Amino acid sequence: MPTSIQLDSETEERLILLAERTGRSRAFYLKKAVEKALPQLEWEYDLMQRVSDVRSGSAETYTLSEVRSELELDD
Repeated sequence: MPTSIQLDSETEERLILLAERTGRSRAFYLKKAVEKALPQLEWEYDLMQRVSDVRSGSAETYTLSEVRSELELDD
């Protein structure tokens, strides 16, 4: 599926030079960059959503004492 993006001139120039040096297309490297970065971006978004849920009180939380007791870690 075609997608377009706007890059700053420095990033665009670096992408062009990389493509020229390697004989690959700019699209090839853009696709690789997105595929590599997407899992990290998804993880960060999910983490921030969880933090928001905890702060708003909409997520269930447990005290350290409750966790220790459930896992039978109390001395």
